Formats: sequence, C-alpha cells, structure tokens
Amino acid sequence: MKIILLGYMGSGKSTVAKALQDTFKINALDLDDYIIEKEGISISEIFAAKGEIYFRKQENKYLIELLESENSFILALGGGTPCYANNLDFIKNEAKSFYLKAKIGTLFHRLRQENSSRPLISELNDEKLKEFIAKHLFERAPFYEQANHIISIDEKSVEAIASEISALV
Repeated sequence: MKIILLGYMGSGKSTVAKALQDTFKINALDLDDYIIEKEGISISEIFAAKGEIYFRKQENKYLIELLESENSFILALGGGTPCYANNLDFIKNEAKSFYLKAKIGTLFHRLRQENSSRPLISELNDEKLKEFIAKHLFERAPFYEQANHIISIDEKSVEAIASEISALV
C-alpha cells in the first residue's frame, strides 16, 4: 500500500502522514527529508548551490525510487512535487493520492506562524505572504485536484483528517 499526501505548504501533509502511520502500521515518509538524506544537504542549500532545476530532477528521481520500491508507506510530498516532470502521472499509477485542500486564510494563518523556518516565505510581510499563497494555489490547484481524493482540512483536527483518509483507503 502506498498513500501519497499532496497539497500546499502548511496543509499538514507531514503531520497527517505521521498520524496515519499509527493507523496503518506502515512508515510515514516526507519526500523533502528523503531528499535531504540522499543529497546530504538541506533543500535550501540545494536550491542555493545547484538551483531549482537540479532540485526538481532529484525530486523526480527520488519520488520514482520510492514509488518503485516494494515498500508500503505514507508519503508527504513537497508542495511543488505534483507540478513538475511526470510526477503526477507516476503518482496516479503507483499510489492512492489525497489532496489536503485548505483555504488561503487557513494556509496564511499557519504559514505566518512558521515563516521563519520556510526559506521561500521567510522575508514576506503579511500582505505579500497572502498574495504569494493565492498566486501559488491558483497555479498549483489544477495539479492538486487530480489526486484520487480531495480532503478539505479547514477547521479539522489532524485526527479527523486522518480518519477521513483511513475511511477512503
């Protein structure tokens, strides 16, 4: 069994993956963490030293590596992963996918509290952050919405989201 969680940053993919790990008794993985482990440097260091094109190629390589493995897992993707290479087609063929869909206000509230730990948004003021989220969601939604299931996460607990996903697996 392979379960993929996709959605915008701050939608709770990694947190929900960990909650599902207990339910299904399979490992929860975070693609960004997997890339960091394989590359030996942080995502922001990869972007700074080698650029986004290199990162997206490695992201695709490691996603395929995981999906082609015999292992069962729950995988939290990076926010941009479904939007590049043939990642979405590969995900659709190899796993059951869930889009953790959040409103702009929910994402803004969450990301505003943790923007210092996220290089893409660390320098943005509130107005710019809201604009950034809205623009990215507009661009990425057509990819996200191709997931097998869309789970609205606004005003729901991690446990409620995990339960909803469990019922659909």
